[in-house]
Amino acid sequence: MSAVVVLAIVAWFVRAALASHFVDGRVVRQYLFSPLILKGARNTVLVAILSQVVGVILGVIFAVMRLTKNPVLKAVSGFYIWFFRGTPVLLQLFFWFNGVPSVFKHLTIALPFTHVVLYSTPMTTFMTPFMAAFLGLALNEGAYMAEIVRAGIMSVDEGQVEAASALGMTSGATTRRIVLPQAMRVIIPPTGNEFISMLKTSSLASTITYVELLRAAGDIYSTNLQPVPLLVDAAIWYLAMTTVASIGQHYLERHYARGQAREMTPGFLRRLTGNLALRGKR
Repeated sequence: MSAVVVLAIVAWFVRAALASHFVDGRVVRQYLFSPLILKGARNTVLVAILSQVVGVILGVIFAVMRLTKNPVLKAVSGFYIWFFRGTPVLLQLFFWFNGVPSVFKHLTIALPFTHVVLYSTPMTTFMTPFMAAFLGLALNEGAYMAEIVRAGIMSVDEGQVEAASALGMTSGATTRRIVLPQAMRVIIPPTGNEFISMLKTSSLASTITYVELLRAAGDIYSTNLQPVPLLVDAAIWYLAMTTVASIGQHYLERHYARGQAREMTPGFLRRLTGNLALRGKR
């Protein structure tokens, strides 16, 4: 019955939107696969994937630093996580795009204690909109991934590590065959959610003139004065990208949850609802 009510509400909303001409379907179809929209979608996927990969690498590094007994490494990791989780992503993007070039006029990479210059360029040339978006999103993501990875590692029972050591397994083998497979069951779901969030958070890069999906849609409707259809086009592409990412997350979760997954069988559901009903009567 509830499904019928929901479908009726959705049908009513769609019919009302079409009747009021709120969305011009002709304009939506016209620009859905336009070159600028496709370029924006490609740029969104590119910066999201690169930022997520670097964020995962940084997360592993700082999670390990956070779990060590070295007070210096622990303090550095704690400060990194505190700072990048405590400031808005938009502020960090502005910092990289506007702040860094105004303070550092030139970027030079040289061999230590020598005059050999490996790379040298003006900071305004190096800090392109793409580079600023990539650095801002990746460093911010690394702080969140550090906590996710740390939680995954800590979820593995310490007794299993001790048992592996008693069997003569090296620390590397223990990490590879005991700790990581079990930690991945905890790490994968929030990491998938983080990547889906990254696909949408990348839209903030439009404020620093990076031509991602939302910026591309804005560039078009600033000339044809049709904002709603172009925003619908952007929404369609965002939904398509997040749907593909959700499917990939599902299969990764199923792979690492082998032997642990619990099927919601009808019998299990009946027992669950029965227990909830008994608790409600109490």
